[in-house]
Amino acid sequence: MPRKRKSTTDAVDIMHRRYYEGRPERIAAFEEAKANDEVARKIYGLRTQAGLSQRQLAKLVGTTASVICCLEDANYEGHSLTMLRRIATALHRRVEIRFVRLRDKSPSPETHGFANP
Repeated sequence: MPRKRKSTTDAVDIMHRRYYEGRPERIAAFEEAKANDEVARKIYGLRTQAGLSQRQLAKLVGTTASVICCLEDANYEGHSLTMLRRIATALHRRVEIRFVRLRDKSPSPETHGFANP
């Protein structure tokens, strides 16, 4: 007799089961998108905290405002360590990179930022 699945009304759990559970390629793509979003938000936050426009930061970094605009776009996938270091230097910061252990091979919604607040 097959086990009946526990019914849920939690949309996050439903979305996780439907689109991510058992699909490591989708989880990897989600993690990459999350990292790109984090970098974009960090650049934007540091720039605005410094009171700089995109054009002003671009001048300090030695690039164009359109490049800064791209870097602040969560969908941009071309972040380079060299450019991140140039931005950090212009903002009197440094770049730190961490390698963290993966929790398990089949993460839950909570480990992927899907958890309800």
